[in-house]
This record gives sequence, C-alpha cells and structure tokens, in this order.
Amino acid sequence: MWPFKKNSATEEEPDVEAPLTPEPDPTPDHGPFNGDSVEITDFDFSDFSDGTLDLGSIKVPMPRPSEVQVEMGPDGPRMVHIVTKVGRITPVAFASTASGGLWQESVTDIIAGMRNDGLEATTEQGPWGEEVVGVTEHATIRMIGVEGDRWTLRVTLAAPNEFATDLAELGREIVARTFVYRGEQPMMAGTVLPVVMPAPLVEQVQKAMTERAAAAQKPAPTPAPEPVAPVAPTPNTTDLSHDEGSALEQMQQRSDNPEHP
Repeated sequence: MWPFKKNSATEEEPDVEAPLTPEPDPTPDHGPFNGDSVEITDFDFSDFSDGTLDLGSIKVPMPRPSEVQVEMGPDGPRMVHIVTKVGRITPVAFASTASGGLWQESVTDIIAGMRNDGLEATTEQGPWGEEVVGVTEHATIRMIGVEGDRWTLRVTLAAPNEFATDLAELGREIVARTFVYRGEQPMMAGTVLPVVMPAPLVEQVQKAMTERAAAAQKPAPTPAPEPVAPVAPTPNTTDLSHDEGSALEQMQQRSDNPEHP
C-alpha cells in the first residue's frame, strides 16, 4: 500500500551533517502524480509492476500480470486498455482549469448516461472522492476521477460482477502509481491530453488495419478481425492520433469551460 518506496539511487546523500529537524519532502506519498514536477524514476514500483506503459501524457506502471489492448474503430484506434485477470482498465487524462472541478461536474452526467444505457448507477466514496459505479446483470463499470494540477485523470474499470471488488482495489493501486503530463500549452477544459503510442503497439495497430482492409476487398464476406491489438508495454513511443472514446465516454468530457493556464 501507500506510501511507495523510493529508489535509493535517486536519494541524494547529504554533504553536511543533517539538521535535527529534517525538511519535509515535497514529493507526495502516492499519486496520481504530476509528471511535470515529479520524476517517475524516483519511485520503485517493482513489487507491483514489471514495466511502464508510456502514452506520452500518461505513464502507467503495468500490474503483474497484464497486457495492453487497443480498441479499434472504423477509422483506426479508439481507446487503449490494460487487461488483467480480473477485468479491464482504461486510463484517460483531460485538460482542466486551475481551479479544478471537472470530475465533480461530470459525475451527474455520467450517472444519467449510465441509467439511460440501462445500468443501475450510484456513487461510492473512494480514496479521491466520489466514484461512479454502474451495474448490470453480469458486469460492473466503475469510474474513478482525480483532479490534478490543471488536469483530470479518469480511469474506467470494467469487470464481471464476481471480480468487481478485486478490480476496484487493483484500479486504485494503478491510479495511485499513475503519472500525468499536462504540459504548459493552453487547452480547453475537457480536452483529452495527447496520446503517443509505443512503436510496437503502432505496428500491431497498422497490421490489424491492413488485415481489415484486405478482408474488406475480398468478394466473399469474411468475418472482421478481432477489434483489439495486444502488445507488451514499452517506453519507446511514436505519434498516433487518438479518438476520444465511445459515446458513453464522450458524455463524460466537458469542453464548454475555457481553461485558465
């Protein structure tokens, strides 16, 4: 659990005798962290993860065991998911205002959207405030929102009902280790922060799109390829366009408030 252990290599050795009253460490004990001011290399997540999924605006230590999936839409990649043995985790980061409040403003709309889709939707208190929980006969969707320094992190958890509690615990552990990189560029509140995919992941996506195009050109109807492209995480990245998500996810994005950088 939190707080996390820091890497000994990053801890500076004092050159002089330490004061009797040590200065407080400005680094928070747990995340989600502001990656623009906190170094991910300062932390040791080896008890939890074997590698980090680097999406440019988000860095997520991958839980052990897990894999990455890319959800494909008609025009290409739509969302990036982390798939575990208890369910699926989807992190997305948004630009927000200096005063925050984007997540809290979205909660009512998310609940209404879930109920319109036939889910029983409620809120529960989590480590960072209200979490939205939608339940069907067989599955549970939980959305965790955290306000940061001019950014908002939203993590969506989807699991069979029998694993919903396990995924909620795992999802919170992932949120607490996630780093968000907002940058200084002006953005409207609710804008999805740019995503940069790892190069091997891009190659898998391109292969899936090529196979889909080839199948569409065949005269006889053929089943479409699976709409996901799994690949292990890697820190190397290549630019790729990012879709803002499904209709339900887009309902959670509020872009009517201009940001004040």
